[in-house]
Amino acid sequence: MSKPLDPRLLRRARAARTYILVAAALTVAMTACVVGGAVLLARAVAPVITSDATIAQVLPQIAWVGALFVVRAVLATVSESIAHRSAVRVINQLREQVLTHSVELGPRWLATNGTDTATLVTRGIEALEPYFVRYLPQLLLTAVLTPSVLAVIAGMDLLSAVTIGLTIPLIPLFMWLVGVATQKYAADRLAALSRLGSRLLDLIAGLPTLQAFGRALGPVRRVRELADATRRTTMATLRVAFLSGAVLELLASLSVAMVAVGVGLRLVYGELDLVTGLAVLILAPEVLLPLRQVGVHFHAAADGVAAAERVHAVLDTPAGRSGVPTRSVRAVTALEWDGVSVRAGDRDYAAPAGLRGVVRSGTITALVGPNGSGKSTAAMTALGVQAPDVGRVLLHTTDGVVPLTEVAPDSWWTQLAWVPQRPVIEPGTLREYVTGGESVEMATTTTLSAAPSAAAATGPTSQTSDESAEMAATTALSAAAAATGFAEALAGLPLGWDTPVGRGGVGLSLGQRQRLALTRGLLHPGRFLVLDEPTAHLDAASEAQVLSTLRAAADAGKGVLVIAHRPELIAAADHVIEVYAGPLPDGAERSDHDADPEATAGPAAAEPSAEPAELPGVAR
Repeated sequence: MSKPLDPRLLRRARAARTYILVAAALTVAMTACVVGGAVLLARAVAPVITSDATIAQVLPQIAWVGALFVVRAVLATVSESIAHRSAVRVINQLREQVLTHSVELGPRWLATNGTDTATLVTRGIEALEPYFVRYLPQLLLTAVLTPSVLAVIAGMDLLSAVTIGLTIPLIPLFMWLVGVATQKYAADRLAALSRLGSRLLDLIAGLPTLQAFGRALGPVRRVRELADATRRTTMATLRVAFLSGAVLELLASLSVAMVAVGVGLRLVYGELDLVTGLAVLILAPEVLLPLRQVGVHFHAAADGVAAAERVHAVLDTPAGRSGVPTRSVRAVTALEWDGVSVRAGDRDYAAPAGLRGVVRSGTITALVGPNGSGKSTAAMTALGVQAPDVGRVLLHTTDGVVPLTEVAPDSWWTQLAWVPQRPVIEPGTLREYVTGGESVEMATTTTLSAAPSAAAATGPTSQTSDESAEMAATTALSAAAAATGFAEALAGLPLGWDTPVGRGGVGLSLGQRQRLALTRGLLHPGRFLVLDEPTAHLDAASEAQVLSTLRAAADAGKGVLVIAHRPELIAAADHVIEVYAGPLPDGAERSDHDADPEATAGPAAAEPSAEPAELPGVAR
């Protein structure tokens, strides 16, 4: 953080604001204990030294000193306990905000920054705990205790206060010099840790492929180099921390020594009474202690400070849309791209460029085009997770045409299922994955009855009133698995639907994962099914079965949108929309679109019609 206490942290983490208020109150109480204990101790010891009182006579005062020290220790313990709990709450709040905002930034941003963000929200942000537990309390003590105690000393002995005041600026000066170097080392360490984490995550994700080609040990040398770089940057930070600690201790010792010499000489010449001299000598180290501790604990908090800067950098990145729309839509009958263009990252062209097309319920629509033309981006705009730079995505509903940007995400997502080429499979059982932890609707089984393979495998789909809900759900699952070809893999698993799978579908082949994800998509009660190369990892027989299932889903009323490269999948589509990359248009103004059935991109209509226009592409 550029400041010792970044206002952005207080603004974004409510727990941080609460902690600051509580910690400030505890700091004031501890300051009162320090001043009161020092004055009482000086008044108790001085008469004993001058033989004006015996130890027995000053025992009550000594008892009060002991009580104040106990209270101070209790307050310090309470402060540390609250700091630990507040740190956990602040970290959780910031982590939630980063995750939420990362999703709002869209898949394109995540594709570039996803791995670094994963490192940040896991290990990186945890480094904020030393900042709250060690650094911030000392910073508050410096702001409250140091000037308060210095003011008390000035009221007792102005010369000693001036001596301390002249030496105090040296400590922040050296702290700043050391801090500049420390921030660089901390930033280098976090960068090295992010590189190491990114490489390890990529290695773990691709380990099955590397192992299949006998290259599992290939990245070992690079990982070892990154680990060595992390070790070197960590040791460099520790060296600076130890050296700076020694420098601060030396400055503080010299400052107290100068005060002690001045007090001693004036005591000898009778210019200062013993009670005042003892009180000043007891309070002088307390003035400098918080400053020294700030310097010492700054190094422990340096990683957290660097992580906080990364958090602010993510949260300060503007999202594509401002605010979350709340409009709900009823049954969607068609999805339309109206002159949609999306900038290809930081490059000066759009992919897709000027995309126009309609996906109707009851049809299969294929997005085709060369690699890099923007087919996946077009699908992301249809899902509502990528905002177009130019143009609109429109939903045709029973109530009229609604821009997707005005629709609440949950209202649209409940009406569609998304099956990526590499599906995200959460750890758990197969049943938990395909059902999403919810009950399977009976309409699914009826829908799948149009697939001959499904009907043959599962028999009649009508259920008698005395059959249990569990039997009905099992029948629906079996129908979906038979339709996608996953039933063959399921038959080889002793636990069937209760078979556990690891993160990313560990335990299943790529083709089995694809069919499992397609099974989940078919079980979804939504009106649209969006798939990215659903036959990419399948053999010819399995591909034919999946195509038959997609046709059955379309015949049952679903709108099926596929990103296609294989000729067989393209041939199975009712309509084909070609996607092109091209120059990014300057604005959203478009002329009316020509009704040429072969046209696949071009100027957008000024106002969409209530009914979808004739589909561009190839009609079957």
